[in-house]
Amino acid sequence: MTGGAGADELGELRDAGHSPEERLAALGLTLPVVTPPLAAYVPAVRSGNLVYTAGQVPVVEGQLLAAGKVGAQVGAHEAAALARTCALNALAAVVSVTGRLGAIKRIVKVTVFVASAPDFTGQPQVGNGASELLLEVFGEAGRHARSAVGMAVLPLDAPVEVELIAEVRD
Repeated sequence: MTGGAGADELGELRDAGHSPEERLAALGLTLPVVTPPLAAYVPAVRSGNLVYTAGQVPVVEGQLLAAGKVGAQVGAHEAAALARTCALNALAAVVSVTGRLGAIKRIVKVTVFVASAPDFTGQPQVGNGASELLLEVFGEAGRHARSAVGMAVLPLDAPVEVELIAEVRD
């Protein structure tokens, strides 16, 4: 899920008006299959021109990539990479409703939940993993409001969970 274009090349792609799909491919990434919900909810819901995602944990091909508390079992740098995976999963959830990544007009709000050791205070840096991916894929349309909060525990003992709100085109 890593590799692809460098920062200069991505800037050129954004400036040249390339689609979010092209930018994602330039990053060496593809949208994953949406993970089935763990309980009585759906991965994403559209209401008017907004799509709200359920919280997405760092699951790839059905496997949780890491477990534990950030600042204890999981380092902050690793947690930021996991937040990036969560954001990619959230984009897949949006696409499950809209049919294509290009339907996203802008990312409005991102909430990053970080299962934190009691003395860990780097939640904003963990959240940057998700935020930076969205900026790389959508350029200025990926710039969003965000909350990054520490939690005692998350589902499946995941270190990070991300949800987002996207404005979409008709």
